[in-house]
Amino acid sequence: MKYPKKLSKGDTIGLVAPSSFVPKERELKCKEVIESLGYSVKMSDNISDNYGGFMAGDGKTRGMWINKMFADPDVDAIFCVRGGDGGSRAMSYIDVDIVKSNPKIFVGYSDITSMHLLFNQKCNLVTFHGPMVSSNMIDDYDEQTAKSLKDAINADEYYEFKNTNGFDIEVLKDGMAEAPIVGGNLSLLSASIGTPYEIQPKGKILFIEEVGEDVPRLERYAYHLKDAGKYDGVAGIILGQFADCGNEVMPEYTPVKDFEDILKDIKVPIMYNIQSGHDTPMMTIPLGAVCKMDTSSRSIKFKVER
Repeated sequence: MKYPKKLSKGDTIGLVAPSSFVPKERELKCKEVIESLGYSVKMSDNISDNYGGFMAGDGKTRGMWINKMFADPDVDAIFCVRGGDGGSRAMSYIDVDIVKSNPKIFVGYSDITSMHLLFNQKCNLVTFHGPMVSSNMIDDYDEQTAKSLKDAINADEYYEFKNTNGFDIEVLKDGMAEAPIVGGNLSLLSASIGTPYEIQPKGKILFIEEVGEDVPRLERYAYHLKDAGKYDGVAGIILGQFADCGNEVMPEYTPVKDFEDILKDIKVPIMYNIQSGHDTPMMTIPLGAVCKMDTSSRSIKFKVER
């Protein structure tokens, strides 16, 4: 799996909107915040386009802009401005050969999960489940979130994941595993089944996070993965943030308790309370990289192979 080259001050970051749009005034702020961090900016021209009320242009436009940014030799990294909805429409327009031939940093999360799956599994490229420009950097780019992204993309031999201050890495099942990590947003992982970029976690560490879904809906997505055999043969499981995922009728039956039930017959190491997902601070995970998880030391490390 190819870990992309580092990002230096003065390099050019391409901003893309593969899913939902942002208002015009926020589009300008996206450019300004990246420039304030010391980078040059290239922007796709669909970021503030409103298609259907929730998409940044049609699927072809969004997919073609990803191709352009990967193909552009002046672009050193690609940052998504936000997630949202509609990314599935863009998937069939992404040229995997262009991505394979031009490996570079790609950062996003949420609806961007489908693209992580495609790039990890079809392009042999490590991508970054990390902060997005409009969603995170404009209003609340805290020091921990910024440091985690910088450490992940510029690591040398290893990147050691550090949880947010005040949050311990917790253990659901003991053990140690070392394997590539894949995954992302739970509902998107569920929706990937039957597609060309279907999640293939066998022999890998599976990472899962979610936002805004109550526990009964989480159950549906999580059990879909179970019924589809997606927990069979995994090397380990890492559970990230479950922001605003409550249980109105029985609050004590949390997302973690639900997963404890669902995964009770899966005999692999399982960690939870990993602070990566839809909350702040948000720590970066290099998807596709070889991950070593060890419950005895409660540590998560990623191998950097450029």
